[in-house]
Amino acid sequence: MAVVEEVAPGIGATSVGRALGLSRATVYRRHRRTGGPACIPDAPRPRPARALSETERTEVLQALHSERFCDTAPAEVVATLLDEGRYLASERTMYRLLAEHGEVRERRDQLRHPAYARPELLATRSNELWSWDTTKLLGPAKWTYYYLLVILDCFSRYAVGWCLTYQDTARVAERLIAETLAKQGIPRDSLTIHADRGSSQASKPVAFLLADLGVTKTHSRPHTSNDNPYSEAQFKTMKYRPSFPERFRSMEEARAFCREFFRWYNEIHRHSGIGFMTPEAVHHGRAPELRERRAKVLAAAYAAHPERFVRKPPAPPEVPTAVWINKPEEREEVSR
Repeated sequence: MAVVEEVAPGIGATSVGRALGLSRATVYRRHRRTGGPACIPDAPRPRPARALSETERTEVLQALHSERFCDTAPAEVVATLLDEGRYLASERTMYRLLAEHGEVRERRDQLRHPAYARPELLATRSNELWSWDTTKLLGPAKWTYYYLLVILDCFSRYAVGWCLTYQDTARVAERLIAETLAKQGIPRDSLTIHADRGSSQASKPVAFLLADLGVTKTHSRPHTSNDNPYSEAQFKTMKYRPSFPERFRSMEEARAFCREFFRWYNEIHRHSGIGFMTPEAVHHGRAPELRERRAKVLAAAYAAHPERFVRKPPAPPEVPTAVWINKPEEREEVSR
């Protein structure tokens, strides 16, 4: 394809493909593989016979820039000139000329959302990356809620702290975080707390507290629940429990349920994401010992009945050595 460009640089991809018996897409694909530019430039487009001349274009722009029409829409300009017996150009042509000079925009000042970065967070041990979120629990009457705040360790899935309140406020969140950090004995500059952009999560008191304690904070992108997957999965586990009621009759009943649930979740529940270990075992570093004991049991079972294991000797599931929020390789696969 490079030879084609050297001989006839004005030939477009369609003409090249037709001459070689190839589709236009094939021409582009093969040209990229040879190390050429991203695309083959098309032949220069001839100027249409009905296009305005430079003099006419200047006249239209002068009319649009005049004090009389500078604040008037092109449609009104065309109508006004027609009433006066003049026709310079169509409404669409006027818009096209204004766009070429960067003079077409929304007149009202509208909010433009900034481009939020995709969080990519890694944890290779406990108390390195926490996830924090809030969910509503239905109260005894319609439109009544209790707010459950949960802090989850992403590496071990261990619920390091939670509280149930009548209101989701920054003061409650600030107290929960401070107490949980003290309980876990977190040193400065060793922890990242990730959350969505709720009112308490993004509040200034919480931000000041984390800064004072040397904790890094990150936030999910707006309306992107996948940026906070561990907290979302933990809430789903809770609300899909058979004992989870449709409504709680009182705050005391809701707190009793949460106490029992988090005891079960941390100490009894075997989590599939951490090799079917309990979050407590992984959080406190007992997972390697437990996996070794499982391996010995499976080895004894294999020695007793090897014919029951057709493909290979059994082995307990691996415990992950690293967990990600938005692993970079996944982004590359999606873009590819």
